[in-house]
Amino acid sequence: MYRKRDLSLVFDEQGRTFDQTLARLVKSGVMKRVAHGVYIFSLSSHINGETIKHIARNLRRGEITYESLESALSQYGVISQILIDRITLMTTGKSGEYQTPYGVIEFTHTKVNAGEIRANLLDHEDRVLPIASKHYAYVNLLSTGRNLEMVDKEELYGEN
Repeated sequence: MYRKRDLSLVFDEQGRTFDQTLARLVKSGVMKRVAHGVYIFSLSSHINGETIKHIARNLRRGEITYESLESALSQYGVISQILIDRITLMTTGKSGEYQTPYGVIEFTHTKVNAGEIRANLLDHEDRVLPIASKHYAYVNLLSTGRNLEMVDKEELYGEN
């Protein structure tokens, strides 16, 4: 996964020269544009179910970004809806929605301070992005005014 500006440094090119190089790589199928300013090496053996999270991390580089809302609550079994082609993320960066070949990435901005956010995240080595704790994902859902009808309160407050 590469940001356009990272590729510019690797190729040691800028401006029109670099844009033409990148266009040739995309046209030949070597590189694939997966989101605004984000490219992937098409022949990579690392393209998998986590690719969408790598794209998201690159789109909000430098911001706190974590899996939450419906994506997290679905993983915890608190909602029965299983998100197949979409990931819902909270970020200290801008809100926005991105259509990618690997699914839709939905960013929701939070103004919460970094200390509170980090205290409520679970970060595992095998995860590309940290995930909100079960209760914090619910707090995020409440704060965004999203649909609460699908929440299984027994599962939310049960022992897990």
